[in-house]
Amino acid sequence: QVQLVESGGGLVQPGGSLRLSCAASGSGFSTYDMAWYRQVPGKSRELVARITRGGTTTYADSVKGRFTISRDNAKNTVWLQMNSLKPEDTAAYYCNAARSLIGIRSDYWGQGTQVTVSA
Repeated sequence: QVQLVESGGGLVQPGGSLRLSCAASGSGFSTYDMAWYRQVPGKSRELVARITRGGTTTYADSVKGRFTISRDNAKNTVWLQMNSLKPEDTAAYYCNAARSLIGIRSDYWGQGTQVTVSA
């Protein structure tokens, strides 16, 4: 079992920055691929960024060059640095931990943190 707690959301002006944190408790953090998703009301949850257990990162096209995902396995934490924020980045952001082990997939979600980009 993995428990995920996000923090760092808030209200920011367009062009500003925020850093989201996701603290994980439980065992095996380093064996999970970690990701950030976001969701706005009435729309499906979408992948923002992922970092594999090996450190490979991928990003949604809409955030490439502006967002950076990173992790520290010693601290059981993953971050999402968001720069040059736009109003369309407004959403609830969710941390996700996922792995497949011996054919069994495990998938965990945090409770979400709200990011609002507005003047």
